[in-house]
Amino acid sequence: MSKARLVITAVVLEGRTQAEVAREYGVSKGWVSKLVARYRAEGEAAFEPRSRRPHTSPTALAPETVALIVELRTGLAGQGLDAGCDTIAWHLVNHHGIEVSTSSIHRHLKAAGLIEPEPNKRPKSSYIRFNAEMPNQCWQSDYTHWRLADGTDIEILAWIDDHSRFVLSLTAHTRVTGPVVVDTFRTAIENHGPPASTLTDNGLVYTTRFAGGGKGGLNGFETELRNRHIVQKNSRPNHPTTCGKV
Repeated sequence: MSKARLVITAVVLEGRTQAEVAREYGVSKGWVSKLVARYRAEGEAAFEPRSRRPHTSPTALAPETVALIVELRTGLAGQGLDAGCDTIAWHLVNHHGIEVSTSSIHRHLKAAGLIEPEPNKRPKSSYIRFNAEMPNQCWQSDYTHWRLADGTDIEILAWIDDHSRFVLSLTAHTRVTGPVVVDTFRTAIENHGPPASTLTDNGLVYTTRFAGGGKGGLNGFETELRNRHIVQKNSRPNHPTTCGKV
């Protein structure tokens, strides 16, 4: 017979005091009192083992935070911007004051059906690294968010040569816009000559091919490339490693 059943029997059936039973079985009076109350409320179920796992996880995200993660994912993706877990984590910290790990963000995005399962994901060692064979054969560009020591939010725009990894241009802006991309691209051409092609992600500052269902016109950067007869290459959606050299 379990100690819990012995205690209940002594108090409820034998009519002994809780203090007396607690002393006899070497347990606290509070434990006896709680056990008796549970028995009177639940009956035989009071003798079932109790899980020590908390009813709620202290690290569980608030529903409002989960909803914000989903909103950021769909909003960024809808604008053609990077919507990966790192970017979402940056927005949460810098714009909402909420710190969430990328693994937690990934877990909630997956639960919301916003991440496609990759059961046969290739190991990184199987990927073949690529680079242009000649200088100015291909330029890559991308931009990232950064917060200065004084709290100012900026965006850093980079242009690199795909062959040599040489940084052709690295500039900071309050916000990277289409005209900023065109201006820095022109300046880099003035300093280093034109590239044969460019490689970027699908952000709206680089391309409008996914905007409006692909029915939008060319943006400033696309027009610049067409006028200069420069080939434009873009990474596949949700494959940011294609442009991982910037």
